[in-house]
Amino acid sequence: MLKKVFFRVLDDFVVSTPIKDQLWEELLLMYNEKHRAYHNLSHLQAVYGVLEGVRNEIKDWNTLLMGMFYHDVVYNPSNQNNEELSAELAKKRLMEIDRPTAQIQKCYEQIIATKSHELATEHDTNLFTDADLSILGGTWHEYEKYTQQIRLEYSVYPDSVYQEGRKKVLLHFLSMDNLYKTEVFREKYEQQSKLNLERELGTL
Repeated sequence: MLKKVFFRVLDDFVVSTPIKDQLWEELLLMYNEKHRAYHNLSHLQAVYGVLEGVRNEIKDWNTLLMGMFYHDVVYNPSNQNNEELSAELAKKRLMEIDRPTAQIQKCYEQIIATKSHELATEHDTNLFTDADLSILGGTWHEYEKYTQQIRLEYSVYPDSVYQEGRKKVLLHFLSMDNLYKTEVFREKYEQQSKLNLERELGTL
């Protein structure tokens, strides 16, 4: 399904089939890296499903989808600049297929926004970062599975180191007045996400 979505976007961009195949194969290679337990194609599929539910609020659907496809394309748990590297690769690929500068910049900024999930001035960006965090507002069973997958991705670190880092992440989210920046996501996920975050924090 994701391949069809990706190709539809590229069709709108008037990209040739060989280039579409090449771009898709690159995404497959990177999202299927062995160390990925959560930040993989299943995550993209989940985010896409959530975005579909708010599509009527999204102004620039194709740009947002390109941001979605590339937002975790570079992912190394040991790095602190995955978002920047992902954004740079997206920028490079969009330049190669001759996208307008404004669209490239918007895509770049949307990917960078997933680093801190702070309130953005652009509504599409807030919808995107909210969708990226929708897992936090799932059922406890869904949330617990997510935490287990994240732990697997950071399996190179001992519990003491991982737990300290994880606490910082949880406290960062809990310190926000609103974890979700848009009304539609706040109404659906805010309360449950806070409960899940606090429950996980209590286990560390």
